[in-house]
Amino acid sequence: MTIGVLGAGQLGRMLALAGYPLAKSFVFYDMSGSPSAGLGEVIVDREGKYLDDFLARVDRVTYEFEHLPVEVAERIAQHKPVYPAPRALQVCQNREAEKTLFGELGIPTPEWRIADSAESLQAAAEALGCPVVAKSNTEGYDGKGQAVLKSPAEAAEAWKAIGHSRLMVEKFVTFSREISIIAVRAIDGNVVFYPMAENVHHEGILRYSIAPAPGISGDLEAQAHRYIKSLLNELDYVGVLTLELFVTADGLVANEMAPRVHNSGHWTIEGAKTSQFENHVRAVSGHPLGATDARGLSCMINIIAEHGDTDRILELPYTHLHLYGKGERPGRKLGHVNVLADSYDELKWRVRNCASFLPGSPEFSCSLTKG
Repeated sequence: MTIGVLGAGQLGRMLALAGYPLAKSFVFYDMSGSPSAGLGEVIVDREGKYLDDFLARVDRVTYEFEHLPVEVAERIAQHKPVYPAPRALQVCQNREAEKTLFGELGIPTPEWRIADSAESLQAAAEALGCPVVAKSNTEGYDGKGQAVLKSPAEAAEAWKAIGHSRLMVEKFVTFSREISIIAVRAIDGNVVFYPMAENVHHEGILRYSIAPAPGISGDLEAQAHRYIKSLLNELDYVGVLTLELFVTADGLVANEMAPRVHNSGHWTIEGAKTSQFENHVRAVSGHPLGATDARGLSCMINIIAEHGDTDRILELPYTHLHLYGKGERPGRKLGHVNVLADSYDELKWRVRNCASFLPGSPEFSCSLTKG
């Protein structure tokens, strides 16, 4: 079977690495002009001239990046199976559509408004009560296209800084930590869940993911499973879906979802019985899903901007280094390290030791290091 992947970045690279042992071949369709997968067959097509050639080479199609033209996925779906279905792309590309769907399914979200001018942004901030977070309604990721307003008077400056014609304005949520739940749905409707991860962001970019997230109650876990399963079923979803959540005093509040393998699931490569990448390949190929149990305790550390002292990291017996073959650049994801341990105290020490060899890594601060 040949799987076509829309996008050709590191997520596609890791999908292929997981799929090769299952005798899958991969063809990447890149519309950015700067593919970085570094393996498989890559079709670079910034002007949309080679889509028919791509279709002729693949049996079914998935994607590793949601910010791509929905009409391309819809056109492909007329000829080849596309998993997940293009509707998932459509919803995830539009924060208003996403939050509306969450509300229809009974998934709690921050209180929100839509703003289409500096004046309506100020009005939304006044109505919700500051602080509020303003985000571009489409296209934003990794903290891009966002601003925090501490006062309605900051609306004009924020509107200009974001530079988007339509904004999602959310009331700031008081939360103790951020977590994510990753689930996989097969073609036959079977659903499996990974242990939840606790996520630490710095300047809008994920830096650490600890899994299984410490101190998650059975009630919170059941709540997260219920929310993501309702999304999977509503969208008739096939593949890996990620739901980002805030832990609040009143329970879980949804931030956003991602219709693909996710950065907060990279720990599964060594830390789970079946990685998120292999399970995505299994799902879109029509195979049975693999076990999602954790093999122990893990923390994923993102390598951002600079590679650091990779030889020192390779010397550490509890680390697994994954490099994406990219050149150094501010804010760029260059790779990640999975750190394994048998206890949370051991994990905490090992993560800090590993991070010391990565320039610019923020202090490892999470629920394990507080109180």
